[in-house]
Amino acid sequence: MITPNLKLQVTRVLLLLIFGGFITCNEINAQQDAQYTQYMYNTMSVNPGYAGSRGHVSAALLHRSQWIGLDGAPKTQTFNIHSPIGYRGVGLGLSIVNDQIGPTSETYFDIDFSYTVYTSNEGRLSFGLKGSAHLLDIRYSELNQIAPDNDLQSDVDNQFSPNVGAGVYYHTQRFYAGISVPRILETKHFKEGPTPSTAKEQMNFYLITGYVWDLNDNLKFKPSILTKAVKGAPLQVDLSANFMLNEKFILGAAYRWDAAFSGLVGFSVSNKFLIGMAYDREITELGNALYNDGSFEVILRYDFISTQGNLKSPRFF
Repeated sequence: MITPNLKLQVTRVLLLLIFGGFITCNEINAQQDAQYTQYMYNTMSVNPGYAGSRGHVSAALLHRSQWIGLDGAPKTQTFNIHSPIGYRGVGLGLSIVNDQIGPTSETYFDIDFSYTVYTSNEGRLSFGLKGSAHLLDIRYSELNQIAPDNDLQSDVDNQFSPNVGAGVYYHTQRFYAGISVPRILETKHFKEGPTPSTAKEQMNFYLITGYVWDLNDNLKFKPSILTKAVKGAPLQVDLSANFMLNEKFILGAAYRWDAAFSGLVGFSVSNKFLIGMAYDREITELGNALYNDGSFEVILRYDFISTQGNLKSPRFF
């Protein structure tokens, strides 16, 4: 019989395997950018060129709980708001991302700037820059250590580091594609003590693209791809396929290469308000772990449209 104590011990072992290297190696890679299944609704988090591309003020709020059932498993909250500014192709955005795993918490405050040029009647090419303020907390005091380690006694509180990012984003009414590096500076986080260690941020390269096909007057097909590459980790590819009925109901599936299958649902309450949800099921060994009930994600997006006339045609991404 599986007891609550056994569940707690399994959880501790998994979490130690995930971030234990942070405190035992002379130099290792820090936890990388947060992961999203509904990236197609949260593009500004990975590409600053998206800022202002919807043509009006747009705000989104996302929550992700990963590996539900494991104490201390990753949780991510994201808020962003962006808008075009004036009539000269400038877009501005603000993002706040909080990423937690076990005793570690990272918070990013991002300012995004984009400049858009018209490449054709429908084509828009945007160049984006991102400025970031990063705060890192590590609460070693929350660890239940069987054999106390002197290196794990002093918490890290609000360790600050700046960063910058860049991206290029192209879109028409039916197609979009972008390439970006949200964090360019490979910042090193130092930990003092008898055995000092260093955690180094790595650049994450993103390639995103998608298209909207009309299957008939009432049904649209929206495939999309997100590819992420980072030094020292396998290439990550997310393949998604969504179907939209009557421009209201969204149903789809996704596959994260060698990692997970996902189901996605969404509903456009109005032309202003979108609700989206996703559920991931791991296909790795972690997916078979005790008390891992998969990952859940929900996003709310609201477009501040004063009149229907502000939109020449609906935006699907």
